[in-house]
Parts: sequence; structure tokens; C-alpha cells
Amino acid sequence: MDLSLYITAFVTLFVVIDPIGLAPIFIALTPGMSAAQRRRIGFRAVVIAGVLLLIFGLAGETILSAIGISIPAFRIAGGLLLFLTALDMLFERRTERREGQGHGAPDAEDPSVFPLAMPLVAGPGALATMILLVGQQPGWAHALIINLVMLAVLVIAMLLFVLATPLAHALGRTGIMVVTRLLGMLLAALSVQFVIDGMKGAGIF
Repeated sequence: MDLSLYITAFVTLFVVIDPIGLAPIFIALTPGMSAAQRRRIGFRAVVIAGVLLLIFGLAGETILSAIGISIPAFRIAGGLLLFLTALDMLFERRTERREGQGHGAPDAEDPSVFPLAMPLVAGPGALATMILLVGQQPGWAHALIINLVMLAVLVIAMLLFVLATPLAHALGRTGIMVVTRLLGMLLAALSVQFVIDGMKGAGIF
């Protein structure tokens, strides 16, 4: 087992899902709620997002094959998508869009399905990343480990939802911005690696 492959998978999913960046948005979506209410909403959102990511991870390649898209082509496209996500993180566009989505539904009593589960946790970038990561190697063992890695990231997201209020106070807006930009730089490098791997798989070089 190539441990470095799964460490990279964990880092990639962690950066794309961005549990740290989601914590203040979670607070904005659950104003005036008790800790128990926030835990229920956070748990429901994580479960729904996990199901979506699992489906795309396991069936994504089959769907691509059915419509005639090769894995190398999707890997290149996914890398480009992740690079755009990294740019959003580096230039604060991602946070602004998330805040806009959060404030766009102030009357929703339960934001667990929308916008928390989709598109904030299981967004397009995360869904594409699951397909890419599962498609890196054949076999159910690899797919199982990738899904366990995904589950670990979602558990961290749930823990941060539980700790959202004290965490936001501790980091402050400046601290969250610094962490988001560091993760954006890391994601940019990983997205370029996806493109390079896709080009190698397609025989371009």
C-alpha cells in the first residue's frame, strides 16, 4: 500500500472541503440555535454530504465511461477545476460566495441539506476530487481506503461544527483568512499535479 498516495488524498479532500473555512459559515447559518440543535444540523449535513461523495466516488467512473469521457481527460478537467477553487481561496472569492449562499437563505430553519451538505461540503470540487482519487488505482481496496479517508475528513468537519463558536472566536477573521490562503496554495500545487498525471495518462508526455 502506497501510504503517500492516501496522505495526499486526505490533504486534497481536506483542502477542497475546507472544514476550517466552513466553521464560520456554519455559525452564520445557525444563528441563535442551541449547541444540541447545531450538532443535529451538522450531523445531518455531514451524513448527506458523505452519501453524495460516496456515490460519486464509486459510480463516477462508470458514469464517465457511459458518456465517453476518459479518466485522463477527467483528471485534467478536475485539476483545472481544483486550480480555480484554489484561486478563489487565495483571493477570497470562495469565502464571499459561501457567505452569500449562507445569507441567501436566512429563513430556512434547517440548512443541513442546502446549503450545508450541498454545495458547501459536497460541492463540485469535492465530487470531482472523489472521482479522481478513486480512479487513481483499480480495485475495491483502493476505493475503500479513499472512502475511509473521505470519512475522516467529514469527521473533522463535524468536530469543527461542534467547536465552531469557540473556534471562530479563537481564530478571528484574520486567522481564518490566513489558514484559507495557506490551504489555497497547497491546493494549487496539488491541482497542477492532477493535470500532469492526466497528461501522462493520455500519453501527451
